[in-house]
Order: sequence, then structure tokens, then C-alpha cells
Amino acid sequence: MIRAEFYESKGILTGFRMSGHSGYAESGSDIVCAAVSSAVQLTANTMEAFGCKIKVAVDDSAVKCVAEEADENAVRLVGSLLLHIKAISEDYPKTIKIITTEV
Repeated sequence: MIRAEFYESKGILTGFRMSGHSGYAESGSDIVCAAVSSAVQLTANTMEAFGCKIKVAVDDSAVKCVAEEADENAVRLVGSLLLHIKAISEDYPKTIKIITTEV
């Protein structure tokens, strides 16, 4: 199962961390993992392109992206990612666990 953790500060989304695998199909053929990975990469790249000050950490099993400043673009992009992940989760139940953590 993918763990989609979103960071929130005083009701404002400030970042996210994605880890794990959906288990929907074998590695390399898993459309849920591919959809989540693509959405995460697009979000982080767009935040950077829009000039958001972000910290990104990537390892073999997780991607973490946190806005150093919760500007309007960062908040909207992280919020859009959350909506997208929720939509994928609804289409593919039991593949993604969404968590919101107060930071």
C-alpha cells in the first residue's frame, strides 16, 4: 500500500511524503504506482518552476517535498495533489492510505 502523507500547518497544506508500493500489480506494471509517481514528480517540478521555495528528499522508497514558505502556489499545488491522490484511491481502493499530519 502507498502511504500518502500530507503535512498541514494551521489548516494549510505545506508538503507531502509518498512511500511504499500499491500492490496493485507487479513492479513495472503497476498503474497505480505509475500514476502516483507521475503526479508527485509533476507537483514537485511545478512548485519549483513557480518559484516555490521547497525542500525535496528522494530515496529508494520515498519522496518528500516540503514548502519552506507556504505561498499561494505551494498551497494550491499540494492541495491539488491531495485531490488527485484521493481520486486515484477511490478508483483503486486498498492501494493508497492517505494521512494528514499536523506539523
